[in-house]
Parts: sequence; structure tokens; C-alpha cells
Amino acid sequence: MTTRLELFALPGLPMVRAGDDLPALIRAGLDRAGQTLRDRDVVVIAQKIVSKAEGRTVDLADVTPSPDAIALAAATGKDPRIVQVVLSESTKVVRSRPNLMIMQHRLGFVMANAGVDQSNVAEADGRHRALLLPVDPDGSAAAIRTAFAPQANIGVIISDSFGRPWRRGTAGVAIGSAGLPSIIDLRGQPDLFGRTLEVSIVGFADEIAAAASLLQGQAAEAQPVIVVRGLTWTAPDMKVADVIRPAEEDLFQ
Repeated sequence: MTTRLELFALPGLPMVRAGDDLPALIRAGLDRAGQTLRDRDVVVIAQKIVSKAEGRTVDLADVTPSPDAIALAAATGKDPRIVQVVLSESTKVVRSRPNLMIMQHRLGFVMANAGVDQSNVAEADGRHRALLLPVDPDGSAAAIRTAFAPQANIGVIISDSFGRPWRRGTAGVAIGSAGLPSIIDLRGQPDLFGRTLEVSIVGFADEIAAAASLLQGQAAEAQPVIVVRGLTWTAPDMKVADVIRPAEEDLFQ
């Protein structure tokens, strides 16, 4: 049972650019913090720096909006080029209104703008670019985890900020993971009074990502890598891709 958690941000991480070695940057951050990774540490990495390192940027000067993008841009008040990039990353427009597009991303995530972002993406050449989600966030997490083996048996989470359908405000969620269960199914276990749990499934990776998001921040905090220490679990590893709710269970689209 986990009774105490420690979370700390890695200091002094530079602005990440395409081709950068994220594990090397994380090791340097650990050295600056006077830390080494321990078994069952979970390293939570903001999606933005993973996407940057993987070169997941689009130069808007190279984007030609389709008629569908132009129409949706007119309805939402957005740049038609951004709308085209969003549509290219999506399988479905879930909802839209002025200044908002809720999309079903090709990976199954339902999120604003299909994760396409322009904040903190500035380049020295002054060109306007948009940042996309990693092609395979679970694979990205697995590759980073492998880079630290066999030093420590760690978990890795790629995190992002999602809005919520019933509440205002964003919260950190996991879009990729490796070395830990993304969910923990408690169904069939007894509660304190011996009653069998029937529907309890814990969003384990999302809860870790939300805790890390308190340190990562949403603006100019520049703390994209958080180490979470003190967790225990016995459930088997499960990728985030394996816990996306299937369409037949979705009551809200």
C-alpha cells in the first residue's frame, strides 16, 4: 500500500528541439537535482517535449486548407491552416463552436483541437508552426524507459492536458505509458465491509499524470519532467492505447 508520495521536477531542462536525446536530457536533469532513478519511480514527461524531440511540427506556410477546413474555420473563427492540420490528425469532429473544436484524434483520444498546439513552440526563424501529438505515445514511453534499463525498473508516462466534459478546467492525463498499468481493475475485490466491488476501475496512469501536472504547470513554468516516487502496484503493465473506451461504451458522443 502506498502511504506517502514524493514528486520533484527536474531543474534546468533546455528548450527541446527536433532530434534531441530526451533520456540524456533527463539524466542531466537528475544529475542537477542530485538524484538517481529508483525501482518503481515513475517519470512523467510532458507531451510537448516528446513531440518536439520527435520533430512533430508542421510549418503552416506549407498547409493548404481544404474546403472542409475553410468551412469549419469560418464557423469557429480559427485560422484555416490550423483547422486543416487538426482535421488531418482527426477521425471525427465531435463538437464545435466559436473558438473551440472537440475532435476525436486518430489515436482515439477525444480532445480539443486534436492536440494540435502552438503555445511554447516558437522557433528562432520566426516561422509559424503547429505541434502534433507523437505518432505512437506508448511507443515513445517504451523507448525512453528502455534507455534507462537496467539501471532501474521504472515507469514512464507521456502526459498532456485534457478538458473534461462535466467540469471546467484542464487536468493532466496519460496519453502514453510503459512499465506500469494504465488502469487497475478492482472489480471482484472486497471493500472495507466485504462487499464485492462491481464497477471500480482506477485510472492509475491518469491519476499519476494529474499529480505531476501540478508541478509541470500550464504556462511558463518550464518543468516538463516530473519524477513520482513511492508508488506500488501489482497489476500487469497496460498501455494507454488499450484503455481507450470503445465506441459502443461511449454515451457522450
